[in-house]
Amino acid sequence: MTMFADPLALARDLLRCPSVTPAEGGALAFMEKTLAAAGFTVHRMTFSEPGAEDVENLYARIGTTGPNLVLAGHTDVVPPGDEHAWKHPPFASAVDDGMLYGRGAVDMKGGIACMMAAALDHITANGGRPKQGSISFLITGDEEGIAVNGTPKLLRWCADKGEKFDHCLLGEPSNVDDLGDTIKIGRRGSLNGHLIVTGKQGHVAYPERAINPVRGIVRLIDTIQSQPLDSGNENFPPSNLEFVSVDVGNKTVNLIPGEARAMFNIRFNDCHTLDSLKALLQQRAEKAAGGEIKFAFKFQPSNAGVFVTKPGPFTDMVSGAVEAVTGRKPTLSTTGGTSDARFITHHCPVVEFGLVGQTMHQVDERVPIADLRALTGIYRKIIDTYFA
Repeated sequence: MTMFADPLALARDLLRCPSVTPAEGGALAFMEKTLAAAGFTVHRMTFSEPGAEDVENLYARIGTTGPNLVLAGHTDVVPPGDEHAWKHPPFASAVDDGMLYGRGAVDMKGGIACMMAAALDHITANGGRPKQGSISFLITGDEEGIAVNGTPKLLRWCADKGEKFDHCLLGEPSNVDDLGDTIKIGRRGSLNGHLIVTGKQGHVAYPERAINPVRGIVRLIDTIQSQPLDSGNENFPPSNLEFVSVDVGNKTVNLIPGEARAMFNIRFNDCHTLDSLKALLQQRAEKAAGGEIKFAFKFQPSNAGVFVTKPGPFTDMVSGAVEAVTGRKPTLSTTGGTSDARFITHHCPVVEFGLVGQTMHQVDERVPIADLRALTGIYRKIIDTYFA
């Protein structure tokens, strides 16, 4: 397999861009220039919404027929933290002892560089176009943020333009210890919120004149958590609800507070949807309240649904490419946090495969150069096989 594009060079150019969410930082401009030069039709768009920061996004496609294989990811990165704690400056794109250092090396500019190199290699080997069908890039600058003006709106933009997707490969860092050990075929959903109990403020010496919300919130928490949400299934372990804080904002020992709040998170499987979980919480709380406790739920906008792609020909093809290059048969996993696959799954089957995630979001985030080259080989084999 002839390699024409250098994933290390592409990754270094991307890492030099300080694209901390939601700043574009030059990363999408670099992708636009590189892909356009290779014959892609490239669209850049900025989405806005009151209360959220503007976000730049990119959609690029080469080919006009199906099938359309989408390579997806994000160029935004988390803040580097204390830059003086880094061995090399976080945006210097330094190479040291076989490693590439920089914020986003693993999550996930390194993966995007490998996708670009593999796509460019495939196109070059086939006379400047895909062997058949189309290759697309779906790239956001808002994955590490609140995901309001990123992938959800980018997908709607594509749908409005008549773009059809057949399968998607998302380059999130999926591997645990070694390149090739894990493919993500699903992730649990996440529901964040507050349980708010309203009482009546008063003096502790005269409890008959007050309503203590602490008593109420303890009762509700106990009932809500007393029964499991489900037993899990063949795709996921049981869903899990955790209350992570209880707060009344009271620093006075002789004052019954007027309100109590409890913050919670639920990581849930495909036995539930966001709406069904909210209904279940309301039902359990009403049962505990018995008409005596005034309560309300306030859910955060950053909630995420479940995604799962059942094993089949597409997952088999990706697994085969991974094993052919690395010699490892990857585990099909649904563990971990959320990703933009939760949005893409409504448009086409999607799997996640990228670099090893051990240093993502850490000081001295880094990737072995050998892994960049191997991942490019995996992506190239996937693309070649997909269009065979």
